[in-house]
Amino acid sequence: MKHSAPRQFLLRHPGLMRLGVIIAILVLWEIAARFLIDPLFIAPPSRVVASLGTVWHTTGVPAALRLTFFELAVAFAIAVVLGLTLGLAIGLQPFARRSVMPIVLLLYGMPQITILPIFILYFGIGAASKIAFGVSHGTFPIIIAIVAGVQNMKPILLASARSMGASRWQILRWVIFPHMIPSFFAGMRLGMSGVLLGVLLAELYVSTAGIGHFTTMFTESFDPTKLFGLIGMLAAMAIVLNELVRRAEIRFGRWR
Repeated sequence: MKHSAPRQFLLRHPGLMRLGVIIAILVLWEIAARFLIDPLFIAPPSRVVASLGTVWHTTGVPAALRLTFFELAVAFAIAVVLGLTLGLAIGLQPFARRSVMPIVLLLYGMPQITILPIFILYFGIGAASKIAFGVSHGTFPIIIAIVAGVQNMKPILLASARSMGASRWQILRWVIFPHMIPSFFAGMRLGMSGVLLGVLLAELYVSTAGIGHFTTMFTESFDPTKLFGLIGMLAAMAIVLNELVRRAEIRFGRWR
C-alpha cells in the first residue's frame, strides 16, 4: 500500500508527471551538452534561455518571426476551410468517397517536398509560396479526419432528421457537425503540424526572410545557441496555435 500511494497521487495529478518528464529531459540535455557533446553541435538549455534576448535583438529576427507567424496563421486558416469543405463534400457522398478518396490518400502519401519547385514556379519566392506549400501539407489530414468522422456517424440519425422534415442546413448544424467534432479537431491538430512543416520547409529551401532563413544561417555559422533559441520561439508559436485549437474544441465540444 505504501508503494501504491505515490502512484495514485501521480494518476490524480498528470500535470506533475508531465512537468517531471520535461525537467528530466532538460537535466539530461544540460549534462550531455556540457560534458558529452561538442558545443559546436548542441548548446545547453541554460545557455539557450540566456541567449533569447540576443536572438530577439539580432537584426531581422523580429520581422522574421512576425512573417512566419503570419504565414502559419493564414495557411492554417485556408487549410481548415478547404479541409472542412472538401471533407464534407467527399464524406457525405458515397460515390465521392469511392472515386475521390483514393486520390486524396495518394496525394497525402506523396512526399510533397518533391513538388516544392512547382510552388516556387507559380507563386514565386515570397510569402505566397510558403502559404501555399503550408496549405498543401495541412489540408489532407483534415479531409481524411472529417471523412472518417462522417462515416462513423450512425445512419439512423440522418434518417430520423430527414423524417422529421429537417433541412440540409439543420442536418448539418445539429446532426453532422456535433458528431464529427472529435475527428474535426483531431484533423486540425494534424493539419497544424503539417502547415508548420510545409511553411518551414519552403523557408529553408527558398527564402531570404522568415525563421527558416535564419535557421539555415545559424546552422551554417555553427551557432547552436541562437539556433535552439530560434527553435524555442518557433515552438512557442506552435503552442499558441495549438492552445487556440484546444480552447475551440472545448467550446464546441462542451455538449459531449
